Amino acid sequence: MSTTKKKNSKEEGQLETENIDVLGARVHNLKDIDVSIPRNQLSVITGLSGSGKSSLAFDTIYAEGQRRYIETFSAYARQFLGGMERPDVDKITGLSPVIAIEQKTTNKNPRSTVGTITELYDFLRLLYARASVAYSYETGEKMVKYTDEQIIELIYNKFNEKRIYILAPIVKGRKGHYKELFEQIRKKGFLYARVDGEIVELLHGFKVDRYKSHTIEILIDKLVVDEVGDKRLKESIQMAMKHGKGITMIMDKDSDEVKYYSRLLMCPSTGLSYNTPAPHSFSFNSPHGACPKCKGLGRISAIDIEKIIPDNSVSIHAGGIIPLGKYKNSLIFWQIEAIARKYDFDLKTPIKGIPDEALSIILDGSSETFKLENTPLGNSSNYFLSFDGVLKYISNQESSTTSKKAKKWAEQFIKNTLCPTCEGQRLKKESLYFKIHDKNITDLAQMDLSLLSEWFGDLEQHLNEKQQIIAKEILKEIRSRLGFLTRRWLGIFISKPKFNQFIRW
Repeated sequence: MSTTKKKNSKEEGQLETENIDVLGARVHNLKDIDVSIPRNQLSVITGLSGSGKSSLAFDTIYAEGQRRYIETFSAYARQFLGGMERPDVDKITGLSPVIAIEQKTTNKNPRSTVGTITELYDFLRLLYARASVAYSYETGEKMVKYTDEQIIELIYNKFNEKRIYILAPIVKGRKGHYKELFEQIRKKGFLYARVDGEIVELLHGFKVDRYKSHTIEILIDKLVVDEVGDKRLKESIQMAMKHGKGITMIMDKDSDEVKYYSRLLMCPSTGLSYNTPAPHSFSFNSPHGACPKCKGLGRISAIDIEKIIPDNSVSIHAGGIIPLGKYKNSLIFWQIEAIARKYDFDLKTPIKGIPDEALSIILDGSSETFKLENTPLGNSSNYFLSFDGVLKYISNQESSTTSKKAKKWAEQFIKNTLCPTCEGQRLKKESLYFKIHDKNITDLAQMDLSLLSEWFGDLEQHLNEKQQIIAKEILKEIRSRLGFLTRRWLGIFISKPKFNQFIRW
């Protein structure tokens, strides 16, 4: 009989601790609630925002469990942990020491993608830095790279017994008079240069038209191939490489045929060169790879002209340019009046009747100075000012860090648009011309997971032997991560068929 009583007592004790019972919880927005939660099971607390989920889980159950656990410590240990208040609850039973895992979501960073978060994109960057093929963004030709010995051998094969010029390209398609540059070249001992396709002597004070684009190469040496020794040819090539930043240009004197050679990746037709790629060359989070226009975001803030001039039948005087408002006796309107006098219109002319050149100056500004007549100083004053333009004023206000009000005012005229330089691809132009199996890294980043897995499935068939050796271990890591992601998404779709309606690959 005594044995049975002991057994029944043990069973009752087990029943008492099968649940966590919370009685009379009044923490935060909990209104004296009672709840029983089964132990040794996964329980989920759900409800509307503000219904008290966190108050029950963290501020009541977790807080009391932690408080009781800390009370088991010695007085010496508790002095370092500090005291914990008992949550506002009548009674909690069945509670054991607890652990709370912090609620943490992924940071909302505009630079983050699924690829960067899973580190898959890091391996793609490594793959493209080591195993991709570079192409010229000007001609589409495959880029080449040579050693000095290969360059000399190619020159002998191509220009055997021909008279050639060895040139170092230093300026390509840039404006300027270059007077100082020509003087520096003369001081280094070079007496001739090829300017815009013509060999000229560099006399003291020589310069070119500053308003035209120019191409300039230093004439390093002129010789007949095979009549000079390897030593002179090699020294001339090295000198050309030094001044041409890794590129030398060989021109046949009789036919004017031009060939480029470089230690860097280079287009053989145009001489365009790329730096040796590294993983950061394909990162939109690095200045080495990010598009310089949008800084790797793919989108830019641009001023919306339609918001500035919503109705071009309205005059400037009547407030047709929204940021300016209606006419006021102020500096900006005095400046516009000066522009109007020069282009033969007035502020009451409908905006559609203003000459395009004048409207461009009003919006974009001009370095030209205009004489202001309608000023407090009167018509006899000689007061000249250049005009920065309405768009620049809005941009300055939008980027202002001193006035939140001014920033908010400017934002109404700003729209978020696709970057015109990279077209949303986020990388520098040259980074997009490194390809594997005819695809650049952005093409892969934009592919569906299933298509990407399929593309990597037989990639080795499209790689040469050297690429296969380099890419072998990298491909293992990429496929491993793709497999995990694919299985994860398939698991979600299988367990929740309706989820497919809301999630795109």
